[in-house]
Amino acid sequence: MKIYNYRIIIAIVVMLSFTACDDNLTIKPEQSIPTEIAISTPSNLQKILNNAYGDARSSALYGGGIALVSELIANDGDLYWDGTYVQPNQYDEKEILTDNSFVESLWLRAYKISNQTNIVLDNLAVFTDANDKNQAKGEAQFLRGLVYFDLARLFAKPFVAGAVNNQLGVPIILEPNLDPTKITFPARNTVEEVYKQVIIDLKDAYTLLPASNGVYATKYSAAALLARVYLQKGDYVNALAMANIAINNSGASLASTYAKTFNNSENSTEDLLAWQVSSQDASANDFNVFWAGADFGGRSGNPDISIEDQHFDIYDDADDQRNNFFYEADNICTTKWKNQYGNIPFLRLAEMYLIRAESNFRGATQVGISPVDDVNILRARSGASSFGSVTLATILMERKRELSFEGFALFDAKRLKQNIGSLAYDANNLVLPIPLREMDVNKKLVQNPGY
Repeated sequence: MKIYNYRIIIAIVVMLSFTACDDNLTIKPEQSIPTEIAISTPSNLQKILNNAYGDARSSALYGGGIALVSELIANDGDLYWDGTYVQPNQYDEKEILTDNSFVESLWLRAYKISNQTNIVLDNLAVFTDANDKNQAKGEAQFLRGLVYFDLARLFAKPFVAGAVNNQLGVPIILEPNLDPTKITFPARNTVEEVYKQVIIDLKDAYTLLPASNGVYATKYSAAALLARVYLQKGDYVNALAMANIAINNSGASLASTYAKTFNNSENSTEDLLAWQVSSQDASANDFNVFWAGADFGGRSGNPDISIEDQHFDIYDDADDQRNNFFYEADNICTTKWKNQYGNIPFLRLAEMYLIRAESNFRGATQVGISPVDDVNILRARSGASSFGSVTLATILMERKRELSFEGFALFDAKRLKQNIGSLAYDANNLVLPIPLREMDVNKKLVQNPGY
């Protein structure tokens, strides 16, 4: 069901909380309506919220942009960039310029979502139905927590478990901006502060959201995202708890085959959240644009990102469906992103099994089932032989087999403190630069080291 509504109901809604603004124009768009009307009814606030979902699904963010950053910056020979765009090539070369327009779009779109969700949260009093109010609040906090989590992972040095994470993160903005003449220029918060706010938002979302919510975020979407956040922090106790909740209580189940997890026009049984794509807006699916062969909607690089021989060393069983989930164009393509009109899986039940297995192993616990049984559930689904026992290395390799090309590579390397080629996990050029246009306008911002 493709029901995200991307129509912008008022020009002021799309203003960013802080971005460059050359002139305060007085021209009013023909379809604009007064601000006081735009925020005066539950229906209008829901439209703002729907537009935030659409922005999250955009190519700049979860429609492929964040995954492009993660997979190419982490690339150490598994992938080959064959595209003509300069910006992704900078990711692959680990030589990113401050005027990289892909980086700029990512930053701007994330803060646009922050502002939209702040508008919703600041005007919840218009709701007369308590359930509708809680749902809107939960969805807004889910989306706000989501974008701040990834802004911190991309634009800041890694979170270090057990440390005081005073390294610069990103500005946290919790107040809406409805007046383009009053744009604020905040300084960067610390990574510790950003993660604290992310967890506050997502825990509230978990409490407020319903168990079922169509294609929108549910309480189990929030649980799954919290599991991902806690794993990134190295908080394995809480990661385990939230992953276990998602597995046991969501009603989701693994797709019967690995292939049925991807390229679907409707959500699969294991989607805890998937971004909706239709034939009317398939251009926003950058997974397909960069990873697919030209015959399936990809670019002329056929594909722009091809899979190199080195990648296949991770597979330990010829019968593993994941080992064969590729096809040949001019070069080798992953089959994960073959359908330009398919939904984009974002929070999959399979990831929760892997988080539970890793967290149980690290804590020498057995919440739910044992780590080896969690891993073997995924291996059985993909046709691979079962393990008799597992080590941490075994679990992490299973994670790579299951989640390759979905945007986890850089974030896993950082949390596991794994070098990327000759670069240390916390090297300056594995962090995105604050966009030049933001640095030019907001004098309180401090640029990342190395830029």
